Amino acid sequence: MKHVVQLQHDYFPGELKAAIRHFVAYYNNERLLEAIENVTPADVYFERRFEVLTERSKIQLRTIMRRKNEYLAAKAA
Repeated sequence: MKHVVQLQHDYFPGELKAAIRHFVAYYNNERLLEAIENVTPADVYFERRFEVLTERSKIQLRTIMRRKNEYLAAKAA
C-alpha cells in the first residue's frame, strides 16, 4: 500500500485520506488473495467463499465442455 500511495502526488491531507480509503476498498472488495483460495477478503468475511468457489467450478466445467465440443466439431470437419 505504501508504494501505491507514494506514487501519487497528494497536495492536501484529504487527498491522501481518499487515496488510502480507495486502496482499502479495492483491497477488501476486488483484489483476489491467493492465501484464501483466490477470493476477496470481503467474501471470506461475509461467508460467501463457498458460493464464489462453487460458481467458479460450474463456470470451469461449462467452459471445459464447450471447448471439448468445439474441438470435436473442428476435428469432425
